[in-house]
Amino acid sequence: MNELQIKDLHVEVEGKEILKGVSLDVSKGEVVALMGPNGAGKSSLGCALLGHPAYKVTAGQIILEGEDVTKLPTNERAKKGLFLSFQYPSEVPGVSMANFLRTAINSRRDKKNPIPVAEFIKQLKEIMKMLKMDESFMHRYLNEGFSGGEKKRAEILQMAMLKPGMAILDETDSGLDVDSLKVVAEGINKLMNPGMGILLITHYQRILNYIKPNKVYVMMNGKIVKSGGAELVHQIESQGYESIKAITQ
Repeated sequence: MNELQIKDLHVEVEGKEILKGVSLDVSKGEVVALMGPNGAGKSSLGCALLGHPAYKVTAGQIILEGEDVTKLPTNERAKKGLFLSFQYPSEVPGVSMANFLRTAINSRRDKKNPIPVAEFIKQLKEIMKMLKMDESFMHRYLNEGFSGGEKKRAEILQMAMLKPGMAILDETDSGLDVDSLKVVAEGINKLMNPGMGILLITHYQRILNYIKPNKVYVMMNGKIVKSGGAELVHQIESQGYESIKAITQ
């Protein structure tokens, strides 16, 4: 079953059409890579999937586990298991990483059954260790003063703690040095399980050297122009996006 189905999605921002009939699907237990050059509409798709108010869906559907969530607000989509890691995570002064995560987890639980503090701290420390994050980060304000690599690890930490059914990772490799990229990719691979699907958005192939996609879609000018397997990644790496563009013209 395709747990996330995007059907002929058209999206506009300030009256300009950004997505022009995008269709793709992601099943749990698989990694789907969405590739394309800068400005192709990849990040816009991520924002539209989570219901960013600036991204107006004018046609098409977003189906999550058989339910049409196209018109649901962002918080309801999140409660149903959608997760988005941002290309440029925002700083949240005054809110510690630990408090932010515990509040987020409890928002998805019964109000009478919050996560026990000891259980929460144990999970948090285990995942931080896996991501090679110092425990002091749990007391720091969310993303404030974090390096680019630390922000991306913090995003994967959030994914690990929230355990979404469908994760959209937007340019997770952006701004990472080689060592940080390996740590983040290793974390994603360890967290991957049959109960979660991942839509991995990137315009570089380098993260796909460490995370092997089951399917690859290529987006250009707001449209999916080609789909296939890992061979597409190698084609783009060796010949660039112009090779895809030449075939589709």
